[in-house]
Amino acid sequence: MAIPELNRKLTLEAPVRVADGAGGYSETWQALGTLWAAIKFSTGREKAGDFVTVSTQKLRITVRAAPEGSASRPHPEQRFTEGARVYRILAVAEADSQGRYLTCTAEEEVVS
Repeated sequence: MAIPELNRKLTLEAPVRVADGAGGYSETWQALGTLWAAIKFSTGREKAGDFVTVSTQKLRITVRAAPEGSASRPHPEQRFTEGARVYRILAVAEADSQGRYLTCTAEEEVVS
């Protein structure tokens, strides 16, 4: 594997449930830290709904590896943000046999 060029600064965020005071909860996002990443864009598609059009873009995000259990190791159901852009993490796997990098399969949705 070639050494990836980690040139994008992403914020790793995790969902947090917050009580709403009526027995339910709402979900917010808590920043866990900043990671440098390489992003490769893949296929995309567009789906029309009743009132909006949703464009979905698949991507592969490569970051430096972190040990299992570390807060800086991405997990599915977390997300990366880059300004107003949001990349939802679908899966995480080791990118190389030495375990130096992780590849996150992610998805970006844009509502228009």
